[in-house]
Amino acid sequence: MTSMTDPYELRPGVPTVEVFRRLRTDAGLSDRAPEDVALGLPNTWYGVVLHHGGEPIGMGRIIGDGGTAFQIVDICVHPAHQGRGLGKRIMAALTEELDRRAPATAYVSLIADGPARLLYERFGFQDTATHDSIGMYRPTGTG
Repeated sequence: MTSMTDPYELRPGVPTVEVFRRLRTDAGLSDRAPEDVALGLPNTWYGVVLHHGGEPIGMGRIIGDGGTAFQIVDICVHPAHQGRGLGKRIMAALTEELDRRAPATAYVSLIADGPARLLYERFGFQDTATHDSIGMYRPTGTG
């Protein structure tokens, strides 16, 4: 909800394919092929889009199986709006939904790029490397 003192509105949902791609690239994240985005967005467990003056300027999503495993992805805010606590608002909405609907035993993960780790630590995320596990990934198409 927007107001005179708060020009930002956080709405549940996912952006269109075009908006998703623009938000990611505007924020310095890698682009994704439109056909891949079109396949992925409907599988969002929960998502939010942040608007300013009716325009989408940020987003975040949770993907997962709905019971045992969830991952927070695509957290981004347009650079012109960064530094205003908006990433924190996005994360708060996502973690509140996890607290409300996800089973208490579910594993929730994310990949923290650079200084974003400081934001995620505020929401209780910890380095897995300090435990008996470490986050890993495998790029597709590497056989």
